[in-house]
Amino acid sequence: MWILFTLMAAFMQAWRNAFQSRLSRDVKIAGVTLARFLYASPLAALYLWLLYLWQPAPWPQLWGLGGLYILGAALMQILATALMVKLFKLKNFAVGAGLAKSEALVAAILGTFIFGTHLSLLGWIGVFIGALAVFLLSVGDSWRSMSWSTVLLGIACGSGLALTSLWVREASLVLGLPFPHRAAWVLLLVILTQTLLLLLWLWLTDRNTLQALWQRPKLTVATSVSSFMGSLGWFSAMSLTAVPYVKTLGQVEVFFMMFISYFWLREKVRVKDIGGLLLIAMAAILVLWR
Repeated sequence: MWILFTLMAAFMQAWRNAFQSRLSRDVKIAGVTLARFLYASPLAALYLWLLYLWQPAPWPQLWGLGGLYILGAALMQILATALMVKLFKLKNFAVGAGLAKSEALVAAILGTFIFGTHLSLLGWIGVFIGALAVFLLSVGDSWRSMSWSTVLLGIACGSGLALTSLWVREASLVLGLPFPHRAAWVLLLVILTQTLLLLLWLWLTDRNTLQALWQRPKLTVATSVSSFMGSLGWFSAMSLTAVPYVKTLGQVEVFFMMFISYFWLREKVRVKDIGGLLLIAMAAILVLWR
């Protein structure tokens, strides 16, 4: 079941990234970040309500360690999303999202040293290949034009997404509810926290950005809906198995991104970029087989 949830998440996240990439042409970073969560909260609440109608379950205890994990995941995902939008402005869609896919490798490393996940020699080879791929994707037309700022931004984005995933997994386990209720509660609380924080921030500091989103309803709704479906897949999968397994399999998103980038966004992808993205996919497979 976790494999099906992961494949759904990867497919929907590729589309969400595409919608965010296009929205970022006309809307500031904070607004594009909000678009990811804005209409997702009602969908998450509806999903949780339907779950309780289908199969009643206890209500979770939201205070204590579980609440801290949820708050940390919400804040870290906001930061990571903003960094990803910044990546889209520096590079084209496929390359920017590819750099952010260092998330899977960072999750494997953090999982090993902090959360007790074991990596075999084959897994560490995968980590090395992934790091090489991120380096390759950051290079311009020549090795001398390599952008270290893009490398660091990509790794920072991936690290933020990795921490988000690890904390989501821990929050799901701490709540102590049956599946899929525990994943649905974490999904709703994380998205609701993010929505309220960003709405308050923009209302106080930049109402023009809120107006810009209101003037682009189709892209905003498309971003929110695809984000909700993607998060539903990720949170459910991570509730069922360890984060490194989910995120490494989720690297199939790379191929969805290549397809969307070429056929929908009409962006050119260099041979070197394709090679880097394929290396990331290879690294994911090796880490999965650890």
